[in-house]
Amino acid sequence: MLHFPINEIKKWDRFYRTNFINSLSGFKSVSLIGTVNKNGQPNLAIFSNIVHIGADPALIGFINRPVEAAPHTLLNIQATGFYSINHIQQNFLQQAHQTSAKYDATVDEFVATGLTAIYEKHSTIPFVAESNIRYLLKLIEVVPIKHNNTFLVLGEVTDVYLTDNILKEDGFIEIEKAGSIASLGIDGYYKCEMIRRLKYAKVDK
Repeated sequence: MLHFPINEIKKWDRFYRTNFINSLSGFKSVSLIGTVNKNGQPNLAIFSNIVHIGADPALIGFINRPVEAAPHTLLNIQATGFYSINHIQQNFLQQAHQTSAKYDATVDEFVATGLTAIYEKHSTIPFVAESNIRYLLKLIEVVPIKHNNTFLVLGEVTDVYLTDNILKEDGFIEIEKAGSIASLGIDGYYKCEMIRRLKYAKVDK
């Protein structure tokens, strides 16, 4: 087995090192976060560090990069208190990836990438119409991570929208049937396939 001590890793070329570390944690969910600023200007950005925090209350978190590098999503969420998360499917992967470009704050990424903004009756926050799994969140807390100037953004799920025939009788969402994809590193995307579901583990079984 190959061994790479951190002192050696730190000497590598920046982009090589970034690819290495970004893929080290394994496959991740990848979604588009939709927001608007205080003037109603839409914004759409791809995130691959979204994580389940808790089921009751229903909390989802994501990591926002330093504000200097990625200001729009976080500032919009703080201004309005709400945002949408939208799973990505293969049929609009190119457009989703394009939202990672550093567009000016005045640019509507929905228009720039050819994706369709959809607004539900009770919300002024845009969802991605092409997405088969999408949900709305209310901002709960922004937790600064001092070590690298990033932020853990915590939101509570308020509304969920699913395509037909992916919700099981026990509440399990079969996201592979929805076509949701996974990511690795900053530019690798993968199809999802279930291996199996296992029973709840107990020490005597």
